[in-house]
Amino acid sequence: MADPVLPVPHRPGAVSMFFVAKAGVFALGFWIWLLALVLTGDEATGAHVLAATGAITTTLVGVVLGSRLALQRSAAVRHAELKRLLVDISWNAFAAAGNAETSGKVVPFPTAAGEDERSSRDRISVFDRAPGGERSGRDRGGDRRR
Repeated sequence: MADPVLPVPHRPGAVSMFFVAKAGVFALGFWIWLLALVLTGDEATGAHVLAATGAITTTLVGVVLGSRLALQRSAAVRHAELKRLLVDISWNAFAAAGNAETSGKVVPFPTAAGEDERSSRDRISVFDRAPGGERSGRDRGGDRRR
């Protein structure tokens, strides 16, 4: 039998990829502008400082956004693998519970409440009893005496 087609995990980043590419284009523009200013041989002016600042800033922004995008994508892949692993574990546990020959190997799923559980609900808690053993004034039902 052929393996079923596995769904592609959610891969964030269409918008993030746009901003990484945009930062790369701006950085490239600033670096070209700086190179053109340097090759003209003029003295350093405000335009040189602006081009250098823009080149460094947009390069750093591109690197930060690119690393964030890479971390998000790897986290999405890890999350998809973890979900797949949890589904496999739960399915294997369910199948093992159905195929168990003895009840000692697998804990069965809870069914209807047994007599022990019903009788424990009818009991009176320690807080509802007075120190002498008689009921306190915090009786939750019946008639109350003052």
